[in-house]
Amino acid sequence: MREIPLHDEIRMLSGADVLEVLSEEELEDLAKRAPDVFFQPGEIFSVPEETEGKLFVLKEGRVQIYKLSPEGEQQTLAEIEPGAALIIERLEGSYAQALEPTTAISINREEMKRLMQKNPEVAIRLVEVLSKQLRQADERLADVALKEVPARLANLITQLVESEGIVTREGQRRIPTHYTHERLGTLIGAHREAVTRAFTTMQDEGILELRRRYILVMDMEALEGIARG
Repeated sequence: MREIPLHDEIRMLSGADVLEVLSEEELEDLAKRAPDVFFQPGEIFSVPEETEGKLFVLKEGRVQIYKLSPEGEQQTLAEIEPGAALIIERLEGSYAQALEPTTAISINREEMKRLMQKNPEVAIRLVEVLSKQLRQADERLADVALKEVPARLANLITQLVESEGIVTREGQRRIPTHYTHERLGTLIGAHREAVTRAFTTMQDEGILELRRRYILVMDMEALEGIARG
């Protein structure tokens, strides 16, 4: 895993939803005080028994937060991207696993207290971020319980467009991350075969298109209609 120059590290931290209220001097001090941690793809770095109050802020990579069903199947609650914060103590019976080579800054409980005492806005941002993550997890679990696979898949793709989508020259929405049908299945609590059937149906209806392994949304209004169930 490569070392990130200090000025690049400060720039990355300044974009973090929890830390963006800090000054450049405060960010530089934090970067020097808090160590980087590195995770390989597939590495699980938090389990349900974890109790240590540690905050990770992702600088590079992607992390999956999931629970195990009674049958032992993964039920993804969220995927954390660079700039997002993750508090291990608040995962509430969930696992955290790196999906790709991941670099994060690790902030222990004492350092967090110091930051919040110096800048109370950090505490406010932290509560806002955690509330948003919990709400999204609840919505995803509700989808699994109440909606059929096509509606769950359409809702997920709609969320991905909102969170990371880009607009092409032709005005279509493109998701710049490669999602396999198996990975989409873990995100909505469905088997790969069911995801493939739902995706193929939406392709045949001209709603979605797969181009160079990336998802393009051709008809956003129709996709949102399916997402509503």
